[in-house]
Amino acid sequence: MTLLTPPPIDQAEDEQMLVPHADFAPEGPQPMEVAPAEATNTVDAQAVDEPPSARFTWRIENFSKLNMKKQYSEVFLVGGFKWRVLIFPKGNNVDHLSMYLDVADSSNLPYGWSRYAQFSLSVINQIHSKFTIRKDTQHQFNSRESDWGFTSFMPLSELYDPGRGYLVNDTCLVEADVAVRRVVDYWSHDSKKETGYVGLKNQGATCYMNSLLQTLYHIPYFRKAVYHMPTTENDNPSGSIPLALQSLFYKLQYSDTSVATKELTKSFGWDTYDSFMQHDVQELNRVLCEKLEDKMKGTVVEGTIQQLFEGHHMNYIECINVDYKSTRKESFYDLQLDVKGCKDIYASFDKYVEVERLEGDNKYHAEQYGLQDARKGVLFIDFPPVLQLQLKRFEYDFVRDTMVKINDRYEFPLQLDLDRENRKYLSPEADKSVRNLYTLHSVLVHSGGVHGGHYYAYIRPTLSDQWFKFDDERVTKEDMKRALEEQYGGEEELPQTNPGFNNSPFKFTKYSNAYMLVYIRESDMEKIICNVDEKDIAEHLRIRLKKEQEEKEQKRKEKAEAHLYTIIKVARDEDLVHQIGKDIYFDLVDHDKVRQFRIQKQLSFNSFKEEVAKEFGVPVQFQRFWLWAKRQNHTYRPNRPLTPQEEAQSVGQLREVSNKANNAELKLYLEVAVDLEMQPLPPPEKTKEDILLFFKLYDPIKEELRYVGRLFVKGNGKPMDMLKKFNEMGGFAPDEEIELFEEIKYEPNVMCEHIDKKISFRGSQLEDGDIICFQKSPQGLSSEDCSYPTVSAFLIYVHNRQVVRFRSLEKPKEDEFCLELSKQNNYDEVVEYVARHLDLEDPSKIRLTSHNCYSQQPKPQPIKYRGAERLTDMLVHYNQISDILYYEVLDIPLPELQGLKTLKVAFHHATKDEVVIHTIRLPKQSTVGDVINDLKSKVELSHPDAELRLLEVFYHKIYKIFPLQEKIENINDQYWTLRAEEIPEEEKNLGPHDRLIHVYHFMKDTAQNQQVHNFGDPFFLAINDGETMGEIKTRIQKKLHIPDEEFSKWKFAFLSLGRPEYLQDSDIVSCRFQRKDVYGAWEQYLGLEHSDNAPKRSYAANQNRHTFEKPVRIYN
Repeated sequence: MTLLTPPPIDQAEDEQMLVPHADFAPEGPQPMEVAPAEATNTVDAQAVDEPPSARFTWRIENFSKLNMKKQYSEVFLVGGFKWRVLIFPKGNNVDHLSMYLDVADSSNLPYGWSRYAQFSLSVINQIHSKFTIRKDTQHQFNSRESDWGFTSFMPLSELYDPGRGYLVNDTCLVEADVAVRRVVDYWSHDSKKETGYVGLKNQGATCYMNSLLQTLYHIPYFRKAVYHMPTTENDNPSGSIPLALQSLFYKLQYSDTSVATKELTKSFGWDTYDSFMQHDVQELNRVLCEKLEDKMKGTVVEGTIQQLFEGHHMNYIECINVDYKSTRKESFYDLQLDVKGCKDIYASFDKYVEVERLEGDNKYHAEQYGLQDARKGVLFIDFPPVLQLQLKRFEYDFVRDTMVKINDRYEFPLQLDLDRENRKYLSPEADKSVRNLYTLHSVLVHSGGVHGGHYYAYIRPTLSDQWFKFDDERVTKEDMKRALEEQYGGEEELPQTNPGFNNSPFKFTKYSNAYMLVYIRESDMEKIICNVDEKDIAEHLRIRLKKEQEEKEQKRKEKAEAHLYTIIKVARDEDLVHQIGKDIYFDLVDHDKVRQFRIQKQLSFNSFKEEVAKEFGVPVQFQRFWLWAKRQNHTYRPNRPLTPQEEAQSVGQLREVSNKANNAELKLYLEVAVDLEMQPLPPPEKTKEDILLFFKLYDPIKEELRYVGRLFVKGNGKPMDMLKKFNEMGGFAPDEEIELFEEIKYEPNVMCEHIDKKISFRGSQLEDGDIICFQKSPQGLSSEDCSYPTVSAFLIYVHNRQVVRFRSLEKPKEDEFCLELSKQNNYDEVVEYVARHLDLEDPSKIRLTSHNCYSQQPKPQPIKYRGAERLTDMLVHYNQISDILYYEVLDIPLPELQGLKTLKVAFHHATKDEVVIHTIRLPKQSTVGDVINDLKSKVELSHPDAELRLLEVFYHKIYKIFPLQEKIENINDQYWTLRAEEIPEEEKNLGPHDRLIHVYHFMKDTAQNQQVHNFGDPFFLAINDGETMGEIKTRIQKKLHIPDEEFSKWKFAFLSLGRPEYLQDSDIVSCRFQRKDVYGAWEQYLGLEHSDNAPKRSYAANQNRHTFEKPVRIYN
């Protein structure tokens, strides 16, 4: 073992962290998936003079003969901690060498231990050291993750190949460079202090947005324009994109810590679900700029987006043999550049302006001159001051039917000269006085694959040599190599060291690469990289944001000191009067809306009473405080007054006595007795016989409940003896007939029971803090006079009352109307209310869909007819209650529709080149024969006796002919196209030597290794056993009506499983096809190879719909 002390890792030369080129290999470091390592006790746990960083070299002899699944190195010390390297010589369930750094004594360390290290692991190439494989990472080691490293470090085939240089004399050299940090650098890193800039918080999957916002913010001219957009102090950032962006930019400029983006995304109209959907930077950039351009109209900054980002190019078609030229000028805000097949930006621009010749069948139809040979292309008229280049790293692979990421190497320069080679990218009309020399401002990077990954940006805000990496909350200084060369992408290939061995080269793919580039024209640099200071920011914005900062600082301070204070919430009669019947109906008070006092715990309670006296004007001697208690039935009531002994204690001691569950706050009720002039009096003496009751008055005509006061009553007293007092509280005549009810509980159901006035208060089981609701006698009240004659009925109504926001299913983001319903309304009542609101006579034509609280979208399946018993069932989503329902108005009643199956069928006319989509709606038990009979009544047939068939088509192949007796209930037309067509006469009477074959159109994709790509409409063809390809060609040309000149270019092939075997005119076609059920043999077909010149039909949209990701939308 050798132990050296190299320079710290973060100062050593950085190397690209390479990921093995294997589809299944995880990207980046992982903990290993094995049992914890056994402890080693060869070195003391703590060493005094150990260096904070060191290199450990492990020489492993007889490597190929190792037969243990895992192997540990000796223990070595770095930074006073024990470490060792762990390897899996034959891979940790993968065909790669697996290697980790392990905490050697993890099982003996105290509970809660952790340590942080930056480290690299290397397998040394003993022939050519420059081919040594080294991977870097960092990790917070703890008891759950006591090892960290790389499950797929390098392929075993490369490691064990003696010609590669990793095993020499069956010896492998492994190195570990370890730098121990006492704290986790990531969290302790102060971006503002280290770089002068702050990052943006990630809301879930908003790193793509953060990288774009940082790029735009660091274009000072853009930032200044945003500051100058007119906003007012009355605007709400969550509803105003300009104000939200101003606020965000201000905080990025003046805050010391990372900034949240929630206000901005709310101003976009996004919900939580949108924030957890990773979108496309390029799409967001376009949508955001369009929004800002629109918001800037009619303001002092109108036209800023165009001034910064808008360029123009000219599309032209120029005839070669006659004097005719057609041009069209178009604007652009960004340019999409090809990556595939281009080595650098200049190659992409060359391709962009490449001239296409229109000749042969593709001649151009020029006005007055007819079909002409022509040149077609694009030239730029002008480039914008800020040039945004979107690199096409993602493209659709038609063969694999999926999006793929292009990780090819693609170079881009620090200085971009678009005037190169005699201004070949520019049209002759372009302004020659403008020098189109650009310097690189920012590089937006995507790291990962097509289905997800991470975005961050390298930016040099002042265009100096210093680059900065903006990675969500973290901002770090970086060098030019990291920002440019290391973002080119591509593969690194290690050349063969021993030509005598026929080995495939050792390749690594870089999954992090540039995705968007921003260049600034050098002649405009001074204008764009301008000074932006406080005078550019509206005063109301400065005041608002400074106040926000102060409040934030105050909250932070209060949070830090929270353990020293108790929050005391004091409820008074004034709060009960203000809240009952307005904010609340049940219980007595909402404690969050009463006066709060923040009192130091060591302060005496009597000192607190003096503060209350100052606040409420109630002398200390007139105050009596009651503790609240939560009862078993979940109500919350005043329970008992504080004793003199308790009032002599400190606030902290009293809090612990009163509330074991939440001892950070104390809830009290302040009882104040008053005289007739409402002046405070000393509190009356309370004996065990006295009961404190609270009174609410209900008015059934007005449907109104209000608080009217409290009284002490004697436990053995009877309500009938106090009716005059109760009538006085209610403002009634002394002899008014009244009814009393006790409000007992309201969850899960309301319990408000009638009180017998002849039984004593104690006999009715009344106690301190109970609530009596009273009203005039309901006798004589009709249903016309009032809906809820008793307070019990009214409270049940209030408890079940639910305001529902209804949205049209077609506009799921917009509330259309609100209805006040009851949670107990049944299905029929709910649709009846909706139909009444929409002036719809038949409620059964209403179909409702519930709301998904997590995605903030309609649930995929609507509510079936009477499929929910109550409104509550419609609104519940797991453990959450929504207040949103979506509706749609059907053309037939829902019960009838549920018994029907709806199919969309594309009818292909036999003689006309047209396709018509028909919606077929039949009972679910219907058959395919019923579909065809229904279709016959809707379509135009070539002759009255024509027979139809129904086919299942997917990606331009026929997969099935539906038998006439097949039930339609299970047919899925969402992904497959249902095609109806007439059965050709030639297919009806097939002889013993005839057969039906599949015929498909295809072309070979030059970009995808000549893979076959089908297109167009597939069809069947009846062929005879002895028929030649030449004879069949003639029939196909006649069937498809193809002109001779075009048909002469077509090729014909037999294809099996995607492999073409080209046919000559003399070949007998039938012998190529196997004798088996033709309808299952869609992978064996006669292929017609030619270019796809046909216009795309809209009906095929569903089978060409590639759901790569949701579009970005900004709703406001």
